[in-house]
Amino acid sequence: MSSDTNHHRVHLPSIPHHIGIIMDGNGRWAQSRGLPRLMGHQAGVDNIRRILESCVTHGIRVLTIYAFSTENWNRPPEEVSGLMRLLGLTIQRQLNELNKNGVRILHSGRLEGINQQLQQQIRHALEVTQHNERVTLNVAFNYGGRAEIIDAARRVIADGINPADLTEELFSQYLYTSALPDPDLIIRTGGEWRLSNFLIWQAAYAEYYTTPTYWPDFDENELYKALFEYNHRERRFGRVLEK
Repeated sequence: MSSDTNHHRVHLPSIPHHIGIIMDGNGRWAQSRGLPRLMGHQAGVDNIRRILESCVTHGIRVLTIYAFSTENWNRPPEEVSGLMRLLGLTIQRQLNELNKNGVRILHSGRLEGINQQLQQQIRHALEVTQHNERVTLNVAFNYGGRAEIIDAARRVIADGINPADLTEELFSQYLYTSALPDPDLIIRTGGEWRLSNFLIWQAAYAEYYTTPTYWPDFDENELYKALFEYNHRERRFGRVLEK
């Protein structure tokens, strides 16, 4: 990063505790360079580490990344299998380093449907890092917001919860993210304005920020821009603030 970029930075008084990122634009990034889409996904995976480090620098405690949605199964089979291989390789190559750096890994989504070997790798990553406290990386993989709400409702029913006792707080305990606070900020790269079924319960009052920058190019400076914008929002949570 150039020194003049740092020169123009101002102190950010308000830092979100939890941010979610819809990592969009990997395929378009690759195509714009005449590369196969999977190389874009590889570049996208490589970028996660850099942004995670930047989150630590800013004091962000939780980063949720939208890695693979329930709808992504509809992509071409070779792209899907490539993405699965990519996740497996990434866990193999980076788990020790992430663990050493105090990263707690969580998974949001369904394990069913993912091949057994990858399921085992994911479970192993969760187990190895479960006591780490520096930063939490929550990976939304085979994730869909509506599927999450359905899964939570099924568990509520299975537990025999009395309908009269069901509150938003209690229901939240049945979501994949029960161990996490709701996100304060949702960032979408790649220029789209959709939530795409991402944390639709949890993001009810989150600030939303979109940038045309493709995910592999979303760097520390781009994250700062998002945080700068976040600091200029007035978070009302449905209330009217008195002047």
